[in-house]
Amino acid sequence: MAKKEEKIEVEGKVIEILKGGTPIVELPNGHTVEAYVSGKMRMNMIRILPGDTVTIELSPYDITRGRIIWNKK
Repeated sequence: MAKKEEKIEVEGKVIEILKGGTPIVELPNGHTVEAYVSGKMRMNMIRILPGDTVTIELSPYDITRGRIIWNKK
């Protein structure tokens, strides 16, 4: 049976919010990632604004998209 792959957790800074509410996050190494807000943050109506520092989970298979799991103001 295949082992489940580990998620990569990275901190980054939100640089832009797209029209549909999708944030663009810049990572410390200079790459930009398109992210979406996790379900718990959406349920509790936590807002993501440009300039916020966030923690993102990235899949080892596709590092161009991520999921925002924590917001540090």
